[in-house]
Amino acid sequence: MGPRRSKKRAPSFRKLLKTSNVKLENKLKNRQFKQQSTAKKYRKEQKKLRQALKDASTRTPEPLERYKKRPEDEEEEEFEEALPVDMMEEDDLEQMREMAQKASFLTRDLSSCEPVHAKKRKQDNVLGQYEKMPRKMQRLQEKEVIHLLPIKDKTGIIPQTMEKPVIKKEEDEEVEEETHSEEVEVLEAMPILSTQELLVLRRNKLEERKGRIAELGSAILSDPVNNIKKVKELRSMLMESDPHVAVTVRKLVMISLMEVFKDIVPSYRIRPLTEAEKGTKVKKETQQMREFEEGLVSQYKFYLENVEQTIKDWKQMKKKKSDTVSLKSYKGLAEVAVKCVCELLVALPHFNFHNNIIVVVVPLMNDNSKTVSQMCCEAVRKMLKQDKVGQASLGMVRVISGVVKSRNYDVKPEVLKALLCLRIKEVEVKRDVEDVAPKKKFMTFKEKRKNLSRMQRKWKKAEEKLEKELLEAEASESKDKKIKLHTETLNIVFLIYFRILKKAQKSVLLPTVLEGLAKFAHLINVEFFDDLLMVLHGLIESGDLNYRESLHCVQTAFNILSGQGDVLNIDPLKFYTHLYKTLFRLHAGSTNEDMLIVLQCLDTMLTKRRKQVTLQRALAFIKRLTTASMHTLPNSTIGILASNRVLMHTFPKSDILLDNESQGSGIYMPELDEPEYCNPQNTALWELHTLQRHYHPTVRKYAAHLLAGAPSEGSGALNMELSRKSATQLFLDYSVKGMVFNPAVAAPSSKKKDRFTIGDAFLDAKLKEQIDCALAEASCPTDADFAAHLRSVHG
Repeated sequence: MGPRRSKKRAPSFRKLLKTSNVKLENKLKNRQFKQQSTAKKYRKEQKKLRQALKDASTRTPEPLERYKKRPEDEEEEEFEEALPVDMMEEDDLEQMREMAQKASFLTRDLSSCEPVHAKKRKQDNVLGQYEKMPRKMQRLQEKEVIHLLPIKDKTGIIPQTMEKPVIKKEEDEEVEEETHSEEVEVLEAMPILSTQELLVLRRNKLEERKGRIAELGSAILSDPVNNIKKVKELRSMLMESDPHVAVTVRKLVMISLMEVFKDIVPSYRIRPLTEAEKGTKVKKETQQMREFEEGLVSQYKFYLENVEQTIKDWKQMKKKKSDTVSLKSYKGLAEVAVKCVCELLVALPHFNFHNNIIVVVVPLMNDNSKTVSQMCCEAVRKMLKQDKVGQASLGMVRVISGVVKSRNYDVKPEVLKALLCLRIKEVEVKRDVEDVAPKKKFMTFKEKRKNLSRMQRKWKKAEEKLEKELLEAEASESKDKKIKLHTETLNIVFLIYFRILKKAQKSVLLPTVLEGLAKFAHLINVEFFDDLLMVLHGLIESGDLNYRESLHCVQTAFNILSGQGDVLNIDPLKFYTHLYKTLFRLHAGSTNEDMLIVLQCLDTMLTKRRKQVTLQRALAFIKRLTTASMHTLPNSTIGILASNRVLMHTFPKSDILLDNESQGSGIYMPELDEPEYCNPQNTALWELHTLQRHYHPTVRKYAAHLLAGAPSEGSGALNMELSRKSATQLFLDYSVKGMVFNPAVAAPSSKKKDRFTIGDAFLDAKLKEQIDCALAEASCPTDADFAAHLRSVHG
């Protein structure tokens, strides 16, 4: 018969639906409890097994059991020994011999009257444990037991161990001696190369590596999509281990990878795929392009990490475990790495990990190494000039702000000078125009139905559709985004400047801050005007600024007032007075370069604000500028005369300075520092007559032009080349930085004669006689006897 069949049926699905939730919860709890108890039981078994193995390995085996015999037993034994064996039968003797060979027979107490199988389970267990215990006998080798994972089968858990032989110290020393001797033999076997042979070997290795780099680079550039895996092979050469060519190969690989990435990187940012996109089926070409983009991003990331680690190791002077590259060579390697990062910063501002590159480059702008600092500053300036959208500029300005603040404003001025390259001069104007221009509103459906007929509604719908397409074509959304980015960037820049003005007025960054404020002052919010003008005036009055810094303060103040400050009723008389007072500090020495700022200030102060400037102030500036032009270099003199020409056109009544007769009462006081009260109408521009005899031809032209009253046409007018250029442009065009006269001086015409004869007509009579006598004496033969005077003395 087969096994009894269970009458219990499996519950149907409908019955399971009727089961209460409580019952299901109880079942779940019971199942969890059962699992926990099983796991607990298993842990206990494992613990017991580990304890048993530990005890077995530490315990010494006990000898066989020996029982003390009673005196009665001893007497019986003596009696039995005394019995003759001859009296026993052969069958009994054989049985005794068989029983003597069994361990149970030897260990039993023969005198006990208990049955043989009493306490069988206990005895069996003891013997089993005893048999499992390892015997500690005299061993030739000391062995260590390694416990392995146990095996579980039907019978139970079977522990697994493995013996590990321990080599003695003497053997270790012998092995070391053997290996050392082998190494010595190998070294002795290697040939000793000369310096020339080493150079040839290095050249051959280098040529081999160069060929491999060129091969991989050409393969990648020829077909980037299919050969993207070769980028990894090329990148692996950054870990070159041969110490003879390691540094050179790593430099070549860095530059090669940089050029490869510049060529194969697409013109868009690669985003990671979503789970839904990964799950959808796509074309073979699309899948191939996805794999290319994913591989490109990953290899680009690993390359940037390698380059960054090289720079960090150089900065921290870390020495790697393998002495492939020495610490001395790390500087050149790091400079190449910095160059690669700077190139990628400029070339790929739109691609992935650009913010990571910015984080690496910005701290290096303040590096102690002049080469690294200049390289990074130049790259940042180039990137800011090329950025048209503003996203990369915003990231750069944020990182610069963080670095300046974290270092407590102790950075090089070049770090902040890079901010002067930001392209946000015209943004505010565009924003104002867009704010003022009324936005086009489209009619709702109810308004159309109420006011228009059916045909008119049809035409209106087509018209609105066309207008929407035109708005999309103009990319008004991108303009708004650009304005928003530039506004945020400018806010961070002004935050940097205002912090330095407030907390670090004696810092070396102050001149750069004032220069930046002078450039972006027209974009500052009107709410800050009063406070900023007070701060600038306080800096000028403190006397802690040099001449250039004070000029920047004046320039900033007037840039503020010429922009949105036109609506404010402020008369910056103190700034006019300061500039007028310091004009005589300009000369042909170190302050000649400051003339450019002075010319910009004059244009903003007098020309653009001509309605707020009195005639007395304009005449005083014209007179003092003409006096200062006699002590400056030619380019500064031309710039000053060009500014005077513009002022004479702006203020027509200033031609009284060309007349000898005084106007009004009083005399001119050149030593007075107030332009309003020095009576400039009672003097004349006599300096122009001196400048008419200047060594520079352009200065002479300008001086004659101003003496003629600066006419626009006629005999005294300037040519078109000079009249159309501004004062600042003329100052730059006629610069003498290269120590070259501008315009170049024409070489004098050389008049060479065909022959040159020496005769009596060219010599004096007495001189001719002396020459003839000297030539006659030299022609007489004489014997050279150097010992004649010695003979005369001894003789």
